[in-house]
Amino acid sequence: MSQRRAFLSAAGASTLWLAGCSSPRKTPVPRSSTRVPDPADLALLDRLTWGASAASADDWAARGPRAAVQTLLHPPAEAGLPEAVQRAVEALSISRTPYPALVAELETLRRGEDRQAYQQRLFVVSREATVRSLLHALHSPHGLREQMVWFWFNHFNVGQTKANLRLLVGDYEQALRPHALGRFRDLLVTSATHAAMLRYLDNEQNAAGRINENHARELLELHTLGVDGGYSQRDVQELARVLTGLGVNFSDTPAKVAPRLQPLYHRQAYTEFHPGRHDMGDKTVLGQTLRGGRGWDEILEQLGLLARHPATARHVCRKLAVFLVADEPPPALVERLSQRFLATDGDIALTLGTLCEAPEFTASLGRQFKTPVPYVLSALRWSADPAAPLTDMAPVLTALNRLGQPLYGRQTPDGYPLDERAWNGSGQMAARFEVARTLGRLRGAVPLDESLIRPLGERTRAVLAQARTPQERHVLLLSSPEFMLR
Repeated sequence: MSQRRAFLSAAGASTLWLAGCSSPRKTPVPRSSTRVPDPADLALLDRLTWGASAASADDWAARGPRAAVQTLLHPPAEAGLPEAVQRAVEALSISRTPYPALVAELETLRRGEDRQAYQQRLFVVSREATVRSLLHALHSPHGLREQMVWFWFNHFNVGQTKANLRLLVGDYEQALRPHALGRFRDLLVTSATHAAMLRYLDNEQNAAGRINENHARELLELHTLGVDGGYSQRDVQELARVLTGLGVNFSDTPAKVAPRLQPLYHRQAYTEFHPGRHDMGDKTVLGQTLRGGRGWDEILEQLGLLARHPATARHVCRKLAVFLVADEPPPALVERLSQRFLATDGDIALTLGTLCEAPEFTASLGRQFKTPVPYVLSALRWSADPAAPLTDMAPVLTALNRLGQPLYGRQTPDGYPLDERAWNGSGQMAARFEVARTLGRLRGAVPLDESLIRPLGERTRAVLAQARTPQERHVLLLSSPEFMLR
C-alpha cells in the first residue's frame, strides 16, 4: 500500500505537466445514466465485470442487484455488442474469412519461399484475434462471461510465439468461450484436445514407445489436480500413455491408418487421433485402471475422471477465489466452493453463484488489487462514450504491452500470476501512471461521471483539488489508490 501512496504523490506532483496536455475533444458528452449508483452495487459491478460503465450501472439499477447478478451468471448466448462494435468485429479479416480457408492460406504461405509474408500474415491474424477479444471485453453487457473467458484462457494458457500458434490462439479462445460459465469438464476437453494446446505442449511428439510427458504433466499440475494434488511421476507417465496418438493435422488428407485400426481414427477440426501412434495397453492413473484399446473414447474418459476429482475441485476453486476474492482466500470459502463444484458436476455458474453469496466475497469488495488487464479495461469502461464506443484498440494494446500483460503473451504454461505481489512493484506503478496519462487523453476535456468510482479518500480528494482541467482530473483519478482496487 505504501507504493500506491507514493504513486499518488507522484500523480499530484505531475499536475503542471498535465495542464499542458492537448485536449482533442472539447464538447462535453452527457452520460447516459440518469441514476446515481449505490456504492455497494458499484463494488459488485466492478468485481463481477471488467469495470463499471454508465450503461452497465443503469442496467444494474434497473434490474436490482440479485437479478443483475443472476443475469451475469446466466447470460444469453448472443454477444449483445453495440452496433458500431459489432461492425468492427465483422470487419476483421478473421471474421470475414472462414477459419478453414484462413488455415489453408497460412499453410500455403508457410510452404512458400516468402517467409516475411508468412510472418506478417501470422502477425495480422494474432493481432485481430486480440482486437476481437478486447472489443468483447470492453463493450459486451455480459461482463462476467468476458472475465471468465480471460480467466480460463489464462488457466489453460497457450503462449503464441511457438511455431504457428499465432494462427491458433484466437480460435482456441473462441472454442473456450461457450463453456466459460458452463461445465469444467467441457472446458478441460476443449483445451486438452485443441490443436493449439497439443502443439504448445508437444503432444504431437507423444507416441507409443516415444513418450513425451509435457502435456500430461501440465494437465495434472496446472489444469486439474494442482501441484499438491497427490499425483506421482508414475501417474504423469501413465497419463502420457493415455494421450499418445493425439496430434495435429492441418492438411486436407487424413493420416494413413492400418485398416484394422481405421474404426479408431478420429479427426476433429485440426486435431487428429492416430490409433497407430497410440499405446493400446491398459493404464493406471491415480490408482484407477483405464481399459486400453479404445482410442479417443479412452482419452475422453480419462479427462472426465480428472475433471471430477476432488483435488481438481479444490485447485480450480481456490484459483477462482484468488481471481475474484483475495490473494489468500479463506480456506473455508474454498472448501464450500469445492463442495458446490463437486455437487454440480463442475458447473461454473453455480459455483460462482455460491461465491457471490459468500460473506467473504462481500467483505473483499473494494479491496482487491487490479492486475493490468482489469486496470486498463476498467479505466476505459468508466470513461466510455455510449454515443461513440471505442473501436480502435491500438491504445489498449499499447497499454497492456506497457504493463506486461498482453493477451496471449504469457509464454509459460502457468499463465499470468493473479496476485497483487506480482504487479505492485515500483516499476509497474510508475508504468501505470504513464498509461493513465495516455488513457486520460482519449476523452480529451470531457468531464467524466465520478459517481461510477468508489468513494475517494481525503488524501485523494486533496490531490484532485489541484487539477486544473477535466482531463487532468481524469488522469489523477486513474492514478489514485482507490482506482487500483476493485
